[in-house]
Amino acid sequence: MRNLDETTITQAVLAYNRGTGDARLCEVMTSLVQHLHAFARDIKLTEAEWRGGIDFLAKVGAVPPDRHEFVLLSDVLGLSTLVLAQNERKPKGCTQATVFHVAPTPAVLVHDLGADINPQLGGPKGYVQGTVRDDKGAPVPYAEIHIRVAGDCALLQADDRGHYHFSTSLPGSQQVRHEGPVNQLLGALNRHAWRPAHLEFSISASGYQRLTTQVFREGDPYLDSDAIFGVRPSLITHWQCQPAGATPDGGHSNEVFYTLAFDFVLARQPAA
Repeated sequence: MRNLDETTITQAVLAYNRGTGDARLCEVMTSLVQHLHAFARDIKLTEAEWRGGIDFLAKVGAVPPDRHEFVLLSDVLGLSTLVLAQNERKPKGCTQATVFHVAPTPAVLVHDLGADINPQLGGPKGYVQGTVRDDKGAPVPYAEIHIRVAGDCALLQADDRGHYHFSTSLPGSQQVRHEGPVNQLLGALNRHAWRPAHLEFSISASGYQRLTTQVFREGDPYLDSDAIFGVRPSLITHWQCQPAGATPDGGHSNEVFYTLAFDFVLARQPAA
């Protein structure tokens, strides 16, 4: 091991790593080392570039954990979408996942069905309703539904028929965080940081796989260029514009409002 150079270093590292008793870890690290070394050889990585990469990763790691900067990095590189797509082993008809579940760090406000989950926000209102069911069409009663919109997170529970409904400010296009190393990377790549209008849902129920997904607004200009590659055709929805008047919650609106109906289909937990 004393005569290491650019032609022998890869095999030396792999030999050292084979000492692990964890077969999957050995498989992962073997592939990782081989691809990393091949990457460095392919682009003839310079010392300055290597130091720049290390510095970038250090900045990502220095971001407070509640901002999930490494998750965002995975998203904008398309890695999150790749991993989700590889692991989308669900029965036909189940709602597609678009993002990894990240537990909300701030306190989550619990709302009754039908509540306005973000009354502090202005703009047109959207009234959302639907049913949580399984792939056979049966309702999933009392599913917990986390909803994230404009940075706020709310919690609802479906009723005994799996039905849910709430109102919210109509979502609009939004940017990923304006500051931070990942946003700087997007700028250096001449990529925009915009995401199409959406609501994020994380739905869980006993006996079912958790679903974390996003429902998008038809007609948004960023549907074909989402900064984190999260859009799926099955999740693009039409918000129906309604004239001023009676609202679905039994109230009255002096302005136009929007309605959306969307059902979620959960996959059962695989047998142990």
